[in-house]
Order: sequence, then C-alpha cells, then structure tokens
Amino acid sequence: MTTAKKRNLKSVFVTIAILVIINVIGNSFFHRFDLTKDHRYTLSQTSLNIIKEVKEPLSIKIYMEGELPAEFRRLQQETRELLEEFQAYNSNIIFEFVNPLENEDESMDNIKTLYMKGMTPVNITVDDKGKQSQEMVFPWAIAVYHNKEVNIPLLKNIMGASTTEKVIGSVQHLEYSIAEALNKITKEKQKKIAVIKGNGEIQDILIAKFLLQIRESYHIGPFTLDSVAKNPTGTLEALKKYDLAIIAKPTEVFTDAEKQVLDQFVMNGGKSMWLMEQTTAEMDSLYNDAGASMVFPKNLNMNDMFFKYGIRINPDIVKDEQGSPIKLATGEQGSATQYQSFNWKFAPLVYPESQHPIVKNLGGIKFDFTSPIDTLKNGIKKTVLLQSSPYSKKVGTPIEINLNIVAEETSPNHYINTGNLPLAVLLEGNFHSAFQNRVLAFKQNNFKAQGKNNKMIVISDGDVIKNQLDKNYAPVELGYDQRSGNLYDNKDFLLNCVNYLLDDNGLINIRSKDLDLPLLDKEKVYENYTRTQLLTIGLPILILAVFGVVFSFLRKRKYRK
Repeated sequence: MTTAKKRNLKSVFVTIAILVIINVIGNSFFHRFDLTKDHRYTLSQTSLNIIKEVKEPLSIKIYMEGELPAEFRRLQQETRELLEEFQAYNSNIIFEFVNPLENEDESMDNIKTLYMKGMTPVNITVDDKGKQSQEMVFPWAIAVYHNKEVNIPLLKNIMGASTTEKVIGSVQHLEYSIAEALNKITKEKQKKIAVIKGNGEIQDILIAKFLLQIRESYHIGPFTLDSVAKNPTGTLEALKKYDLAIIAKPTEVFTDAEKQVLDQFVMNGGKSMWLMEQTTAEMDSLYNDAGASMVFPKNLNMNDMFFKYGIRINPDIVKDEQGSPIKLATGEQGSATQYQSFNWKFAPLVYPESQHPIVKNLGGIKFDFTSPIDTLKNGIKKTVLLQSSPYSKKVGTPIEINLNIVAEETSPNHYINTGNLPLAVLLEGNFHSAFQNRVLAFKQNNFKAQGKNNKMIVISDGDVIKNQLDKNYAPVELGYDQRSGNLYDNKDFLLNCVNYLLDDNGLINIRSKDLDLPLLDKEKVYENYTRTQLLTIGLPILILAVFGVVFSFLRKRKYRK
C-alpha cells in the first residue's frame, strides 16, 4: 500500500472517529441555540419543569390550518415553532394542525362541537387591496392527557385593538397559554382555596366564571363564618387547612370573633385576597325614573384590622375621566328606543403602570364605584398594582349620584394633584395581629401576636370579580360588559393574583415575557405595492440570476483552460 493511500485511510478513520465522538457527546448533552434578539424560542424554566412531568403521550390539536389571513398565518407559525420547542424537550408531546372547515359536509358539525366546548370562532374582515371579505378562524387548541382535556386559547382578546395588535399580544402570551394548559392536565391539585361566606358576600352565580377558572388548578370550597358564634376555635382550625381565603364583596358587619378568626388565619401563614367596598354604591340602583341614587359610607368593622396591616380603604368613591363606556337611552325614533354611548366616570378603566408580574402586559381592568386606598408606614412592603388615572379624584360620601353626570364638562384643571389613587395593593411581610395587646374576642391558647412572612392583596371594589348574567340568567365571561360589548382583563388580573399568592410565580413570569415582533405596515405596503413586490420577490430572484450567471461564467472559464 502506497504512502498516499495509507494517509487517506488514516484521514478517513480519524474523521469517522471524530464524528462518532461528536455523536456520543451530542446524545449525552442536549442543548438548543436561540439566536433571536428577544430569545423568544428559549423556554422558561417553569415551562421546562412542566414538560418534564409529561410521562406519557400528550396530544395537542390546533384548529388553525388551511387558508388563513396573513396575521393568523403569523400566529400559526409562531404556535408551530413553539410547540416544536416543547416537543424537542419531550417526545411525548405530539401535536397536529387541523382545519375544522376543510370538509364542507362535516364543517357544520365540527363548528357545533367546538362551540359546545366553549371555543368560539373569530370573524375577520380581510382587506386585500381594497377588497374586503369575511373569514372564520378558530384560534384554539385542545390538549388531551390521561383522559383529561383542556382548551387552549391562542388569540388574546384585547379591547379596542386591531387584528394585528391582537396577534402580537397573543404571541406574547403564547408560551404562557400552552404551559398553563399543560400544567392543568399534568399536575395534581394540591392547594386549597376557601371562598368566605356568612357576611353577605357576593352570590356564587355572580362569581361563577372566576370559580370555574380557578377550579381547574386548585381545590376550592365555600367556608362559612356562621359557626364562629358557637365554635370559634374549631372554625379557625378548619380554616387553617386552606392555603388562601377569598373575601369577595361582604355587605354585613364582621363580629370581633369573626375578625379574630381571619386575623389568626393570616398570622398562621394563610394568604388572603380582599375585595372590599366601603360605600353602598351600586350601578343597578341608578336605573330608576330619577336616574339617581344616594351613596352612603359602609362600615364593615374591618378598618382597625386593615389599619394594623398597613392600609386604609376610604369611604369615598373615585371619579375618573378615564372611565368605561355606558349606553343610555337618549330618545325614540319611531317605535325604537335610541341608545348612545357615554363615558361613565364612576367606572374607572384602569391600565396597569406597574411592572410587577401580576399586572405586567395586562390590558384595561374595569372597576365600578371603587374607593381609594391609603398606604401606611408599618414595615410591611406595599406594591400598588392598580391605580386610577392622573385625571381622577375622590368624592366624599354621602352624596347623590346621577346619570346626568355623563353630560358634565370638565378640564384638566379640575384634577391637579388629585389623581393616581391606589385601587389594588399587594402587601408582603410579617404582619402584626389586629388583636395584639387587646382583649381577645374568644379564648385562644395558641394566639399569635405576630405572623410568619406572608402576603395579601387588597382590592377596593368587589365588582372586579363579578360576572354579568345573560337573558337566561347564565353567567357570561368574567370581564365582559354586555352594556358596551367590551371585554376587559379582569379575569387575567384575578388569576394572576391567585397564582402569585399561592407561589405559582413561574407561570406569571412567563406571562410577563417581552417579545419584539416586527410586522409589515399594511398601509405602507398598499401605498408602495409595486415597489414592495419588487423588493420582496423580484430582488431575490435577480440576485439568484446574477449569481447563476457569474457562477456559470467562472466555471466555463476554469474548465476552458
């Protein structure tokens, strides 16, 4: 064998050996490289932890296939690429894209089935060079695991946003939507939530949508304080078995014994979410012949307890120029009543300014007759999650509220140094008992004057959690206002509150992830349609043609010699 042949064989063997070694290392050490500027394809640690829990096949069916409008093709592509990332880390995750409208004979049955599962389509107006057409799209997916099924909303409904803006917002929340769904069907419920009853709290049917949503991830149950009168110690011990207590819009005075039970629940590490109202204002009371109602302060006997924790809910109502729309009858035309939309200043529409994970990237949240919250210095960390606009102020009670206020004319001068009133506050730290150095309402052998590190959220409006009822008295989506047709972000805000209080912070952090999504400006494209076509289609073809000609010329010249 010649020296040259030996050298070639040696090179081949060395190359093969290097390839084998690289292969072994590649199988032992798995890593994916994300070269995007915003690292949109880098899954968060929370998502990776959820993926690891998938021990058996988990199937995801995405109903976005076929001819889709341009914006939804972007959403489809982003969904596909993200699911490919999920699948790369766990081969048990299987997904497919289907078109529910592909077969005309079966399309109506498919639509009815999806409707019954709560997956409503989106009707999109497609504008192609001035020609408009209607397209029906189902931006939904279904995940199935161990005979458990969960819907995955892929399109975020952002109030007042264009289709393009909704798609951008949806891509921002895509990892959260999928990770949350997988978490629901792979993780066993562990933590327990008590919905406090016994003091005139809001009816279950009016918070049904909220309860149904949190029931997917947590154990929930009604917990009445009626038994405190006869057995306060037993009631407290039973409440301690829960991780979170939700007190939603109570209307009756709390006794000192009931307060001590709730206070000691907090001192023992129980989380709490308070939706408290300090006035008697109700929107329904205005729909009378006079269109007016008196508003009085409300005393629930809770002021001293909140004061000790570091806040005070004032018995005032917030008047905000950034209000929610309301429709009122303005007259009749023929036999039909005419309605007009007005700005209702006593229903602040709050857009979060805080960068806290609970509210980051959320849209507008609707309040109704809310009160301002004062934060007090006492060593407890306080984070204002939501506040009124700069053009707002508090109005003292008692006062008469009249619907005619919609015609009131105001100017910025009416709101100098009066706005930015806190409406939702997160409190974190070691709380001191409201019964410290006081006579106890009932004897308690293991009374705690100071609690362990804890957190609670106080919201000065009970209607934030309230869903409306349709004509058949069935609950509609939380945050949906039937009077205006707008959908607000109340549900996402409350779910984030619950997740944060129960230390499920990973999912919230996914929600607050920022992505930079450059999209084409349609108006500019239409204005320069020919130029855009030349740049996006003609220029690449021209470059390929020039490259082909040059390559052919150089090749001929080389072999001609």
